[in-house]
Amino acid sequence: MNLNQLSDLSRRQFAARAASTALGVGLLPVDRLFAVGEGASKARNPNAKAKNVIYLYMSGGMSHLDTFDPKPGSEVMGATTTLATKVDDYHVGSGLRRTAELMDRFAVINSMYSTQGAHEQGNYYMHTSYTLRGTIRHPAMGAWLLKYQGKGNPMLPGNVVIGDGSRHPGAGFFESKFSPLMINNPEQGLQNSVRKESVSETAFNRRLDMARHLDAPFHEAFPQKNVRAYRDLYDEALSLMKSEDLKAFDIASEPAAVRERYGDDNFGQGCLLARRLVQHGVRFVEVSLGRWDTHVNNFVEVPERCDILDRGLSALVQDLEANGMLEETLIVLASEFGRTPKINGNEGRDHYPKAFTTLLAGGGVKGGTVYGKTDENGADVVENKVSIPDLNATIGYALGLPLDQVLYSPGKRPFTVADKGQPVTALFG
Repeated sequence: MNLNQLSDLSRRQFAARAASTALGVGLLPVDRLFAVGEGASKARNPNAKAKNVIYLYMSGGMSHLDTFDPKPGSEVMGATTTLATKVDDYHVGSGLRRTAELMDRFAVINSMYSTQGAHEQGNYYMHTSYTLRGTIRHPAMGAWLLKYQGKGNPMLPGNVVIGDGSRHPGAGFFESKFSPLMINNPEQGLQNSVRKESVSETAFNRRLDMARHLDAPFHEAFPQKNVRAYRDLYDEALSLMKSEDLKAFDIASEPAAVRERYGDDNFGQGCLLARRLVQHGVRFVEVSLGRWDTHVNNFVEVPERCDILDRGLSALVQDLEANGMLEETLIVLASEFGRTPKINGNEGRDHYPKAFTTLLAGGGVKGGTVYGKTDENGADVVENKVSIPDLNATIGYALGLPLDQVLYSPGKRPFTVADKGQPVTALFG
């Protein structure tokens, strides 16, 4: 390195630090930060097709062996049988008969692995690409998408979580406006979004004016980003209350036959709500399905979970395809880890981060792809290992996010969308 290079690098580092000090969060491409040649750059996808993400999270650790990576004929299968699919030489668990007919729309990653074998840590890692620490909260993928690309519909939240979001990391160190809206029950829609009949519009506006008047001195004394974000949150909520787009949350307006196809449960109806939301411009919607933690009675619990998943997932893919939205909507099916090939004494399977499965569909993904491989017992990845940061980099790649762009946390630490993850570009056509 010559002196001119050193001087140039020093100036860049000084500018980055100054920006992060002044603004709290700074921006600098990693390939420029390490312009002297340290590290290889991950390309932004110039042909990204995905505009939205529907992220289906199987909370508790979905068994890969009983779902999307079965081993027909092996003793590790227990009571689970398999079904052939439209993809040559690829089988799924017999509880996924509707999805089996649609596997030519999916790319299956059968070579996932994680470094985290506990639920809270595994969930956090899957959502953020970073390990759980007590000193910082990292943004989840929905927050990264909004940070870089903004909302699709200015009147609606850009990031929504349907179901149990108690462990969701939210916006992390980003501003609160990138946090997901939490909806516990999809059939109840968006609660508290309509002015009560007992409060006239005049009285409502008078109360708002009083609140603004009382808040004004605080806003003037503390003109920080997070204070402004809190005020903006109220303004967005007021705009939404008056918006015609509120109808996006009303799944009761769907025909009964459509609702029935998705399944009479929170997950299926959550998938239906997710489809409606992306149709109205919501960029990132997560729907959770729990009770995959099958330490006991795996061969009773998993078929029940699979039936719920099968209905919701198959209906979602078919509806998005029929509405011409599958190509611009990336569907992700993920879980924090898999389950052990060994069946325990309670007819269950235990936590297993060494090997598990993820599915992708739409958003430019090449359907009918089976990527990676585990051994004959589903115990070890033997081909094309994919880490959790790699998966999140792949999601970012599908969306055209700048995977190399560094953002600085308020503590002046640099972060990227998927840490050191590399996108699996072979999954795209």
